[in-house]
Amino acid sequence: MVILLKIGIPKKIHIIGSVGSGKTTLAKKLSAKLQIPFYELDNVVWKRHKSGDIRRTENERKEYLNKIIHSEGWIVEGVHNEDWVENSFQNAELIIFLDTNYAVRTYRIIKRFVLQKLGVEKSNYNPTLKIFLKMFKWNRYFEEEGKPNFLKKFAIHHDKTLIVTKNGEIKNYFNID
Repeated sequence: MVILLKIGIPKKIHIIGSVGSGKTTLAKKLSAKLQIPFYELDNVVWKRHKSGDIRRTENERKEYLNKIIHSEGWIVEGVHNEDWVENSFQNAELIIFLDTNYAVRTYRIIKRFVLQKLGVEKSNYNPTLKIFLKMFKWNRYFEEEGKPNFLKKFAIHHDKTLIVTKNGEIKNYFNID
């Protein structure tokens, strides 16, 4: 299902989807095309350090996200749909829900891990076997809990939500490759 809206070119976009759904890839493409910075919610949650990641406090996370969403233009992407992200959904001009097929996401998780271990693809984290296995758990959790929760909790934003099940839908909407 795709809900198309006519708002012109959005300058505040929130992309949500499971691990391996294509959030970061889409955010990078849209960022380049629309000349709007993109932010990964994982980097809002974590302070990235070479010696290891440090989780931001709830207040730090809220302040950081609020600074982003009160700027002129942004693309925020992540799997998160907890209460702390509500302001992002509320302030977004467009919410893109990537409802990518479960098997496709599973394949992408495996492909990403292999490419990261080979050093071909960069990651914000150390691609350990433990993280790799957790991704399958997170993928299943999103399918069973995260997706239904998002669709129910954020249905109030249905008028600005684009639900994408196939790559071509978003390519046509933004005229991107």
